[in-house]
Amino acid sequence: MEKSTRRVLNETLVKLFNDVMSIEEKAVITDNFKDITNNDMHIIEAVGVEEPRRMSEIAKRLGVTMGTLTTNMNSLEDKEYIIRERSTTDKRVVLVVLTAKGKKAFYHHRGFHQNMIKSVVKGLDEDEMKVMIKCLLNLNEFFKQYGENQQD
Repeated sequence: MEKSTRRVLNETLVKLFNDVMSIEEKAVITDNFKDITNNDMHIIEAVGVEEPRRMSEIAKRLGVTMGTLTTNMNSLEDKEYIIRERSTTDKRVVLVVLTAKGKKAFYHHRGFHQNMIKSVVKGLDEDEMKVMIKCLLNLNEFFKQYGENQQD
């Protein structure tokens, strides 16, 4: 790979990392959802719309402690985006479901991501998309390994 190609790739990745959170926040935190943060929106996404999800599973998905998640869930529950319930089969387990308001936020956020993906793959054929996926998986693995090495 030429030096200029590496430089362009580096500059593009740096710009993407710097832009993605602020642009996403502007896109998803609209007047309808001004009472929550972009972080809250990602918690709502982790809860999902399928079946009730365990608090421990949500914390693991997000890579946060149960204490951090509990604090955020308290806020989301106060704002009526989620409901927490004890499992009927195991009282130690706390299950989380989205309210109608939470589902509305979930689908709004999902729409942003669907539009983002459409934009990213526009004009790519199946083989090019596979190469892109491989590159992104490699990048994800780099971050995972880098993060693990930083904890040592």
